[in-house]
Amino acid sequence: MSINFYKYQGTGNDFIMIDNRENVFAHDIEHIATLCNRRTGIGADGLILIENHPNLDFEMVYFNADGSKSLCGNGSRCAVNFAKFLGIISDSTNFQTIDGEYSAQIKEEIVHLKMKDQAAPAKFEDHYFLNNGSPHHIIFVERVEESPVVKQGATIRYSEQYKPHGTNVNFVEVINQHQVFVRTYERGVEDETLSCGTGITASCLAAADKGLMSPIHVQSKGGNLQVQFEKKNGGFTNIHLIGPAVQVFQGTISL
Repeated sequence: MSINFYKYQGTGNDFIMIDNRENVFAHDIEHIATLCNRRTGIGADGLILIENHPNLDFEMVYFNADGSKSLCGNGSRCAVNFAKFLGIISDSTNFQTIDGEYSAQIKEEIVHLKMKDQAAPAKFEDHYFLNNGSPHHIIFVERVEESPVVKQGATIRYSEQYKPHGTNVNFVEVINQHQVFVRTYERGVEDETLSCGTGITASCLAAADKGLMSPIHVQSKGGNLQVQFEKKNGGFTNIHLIGPAVQVFQGTISL
């Protein structure tokens, strides 16, 4: 069986996209892991299916490279652009995710993804924690380029504290009152990714506790994003993850 696919990337976070409105692709973990393998498959951080939804514009079904499920911020932005490419939406949308209903707008080819309201991240002696559809352990460092992201990230991800499901681990350097540099070890990929949308959003909300103000401009290894938010009742509302989502290529693969 041959499957048509599209490859998208959002600040270096890359995804295989499949139009599954006619159920051409089964939710098969083995096939997902095979397709995402960078040596023997197409290669991606995750795979996204666009499916029909009875009330909303579409449903985004997201799989990490190992076949596990979670919310993905950059993946959601790519899914929105893909839905526009397919003619499902124009420049605004409401769609379903594993974390419920989300909305987004496309303005001058930049996707503005509205995230759910959040309580303030939990603050500990040496880190913050926030689950915004995906769990995020957040560490502030002096020089993020020198941080052992893979080694330390894997240690924390597999620690007793986060068993059995693990966590993503974000390393954050504050550059100024409106700018941070974020690197992320992602569970499910089990490596550093060039960008993590939910991790960047969580990191910016933690940075607000340190006095940073909206909008926060975010540098990642894969490019630049922006997070906007408003503080409300000790938490955050009107949270937006803003950045590009680009189609890289398309093709056909046999399963």
